[in-house]
Amino acid sequence: MASEFDLIERYFKRPVDPALLGGGDDCALLSVTPGRRLAVSKDLLLEGRHFFSDVDPYLLGHKALAVNLSDLAAMGAKPVACMLGLGLPTESDVWLKAFAEGFYSLVDRYQCPLIGGDTTRSQRDIVLSVTVFGEVDDTLALRRSTAKIDDDIWISGQLGAADLACRMLSGEFALQADWLTLTREALEQPIPRVELGLALLGFAHSAIDVSDGLLQDLGHILTQSRVGALIDESLLPLHPVMQQLPLAARRQATLAGGDLYELVFTAAVSARATIEQISQTLNLRLTRIGKIVEHTGLTVLDALGNEVTGLPDSYDHFKGSA
Repeated sequence: MASEFDLIERYFKRPVDPALLGGGDDCALLSVTPGRRLAVSKDLLLEGRHFFSDVDPYLLGHKALAVNLSDLAAMGAKPVACMLGLGLPTESDVWLKAFAEGFYSLVDRYQCPLIGGDTTRSQRDIVLSVTVFGEVDDTLALRRSTAKIDDDIWISGQLGAADLACRMLSGEFALQADWLTLTREALEQPIPRVELGLALLGFAHSAIDVSDGLLQDLGHILTQSRVGALIDESLLPLHPVMQQLPLAARRQATLAGGDLYELVFTAAVSARATIEQISQTLNLRLTRIGKIVEHTGLTVLDALGNEVTGLPDSYDHFKGSA
């Protein structure tokens, strides 16, 4: 197996802007625009827990950075740089080349240079750790704790596809090739909504990315803002395949399904026209799905206006499988 430094030089070394970063030393040096704060986030991805062993390494490289950029998007932060920790049980030039290409596809797209990290041999499975750095105006940064009563609740994209693909690949649902073809990209190649987060600055009151399920992640906003929510199930933007699922399975996928990496955000009713214009400009579906209310808790209403009982449980990192 090549040395750690050979692997870094071969697959993960690129020239970087010397005005922004200090290369070749023990630390990288980052500058932040005056008047802004540094936003930092880290995610850990484990083989067999967060991704399947047979995943395309290009797509894995893409997703490893995408899920972290999604956190920056939820704060309205502009990406500045990233770091990568990589544990590998074996060395494969083909695998590493594809992984690096997938990772750098988002580095280039979002101008988020790789400035350092670490590589090591793991005992068995692949371990990925990515840290991202962004910058945001502290007075405009999107937070979970600032939703306001009577705010509209919005969500980007569509619901359910990633959860369904994951359940088919894990064997929980019977594999249907046509469904998997339509949903697998949502699971393995999510698009971080960086442009949306930046566009919402000054308009949205609160935001979060949906990685562990709509109900759970929206619940974080409600808890931290000390408010409640009414969600209209009939307004949810479902992936077309969802209509072919039984009701219970559809609700599980759309209300509790994780790996979504869309943004849920709240904004005043007066911001509707602005948000609809953002939707058109970004060519991204943005859907109003409910409103913030004074009482605490989250209520989901069906198409007849009746409360949905027995809501599905969202993802828990210490239960279930990848």
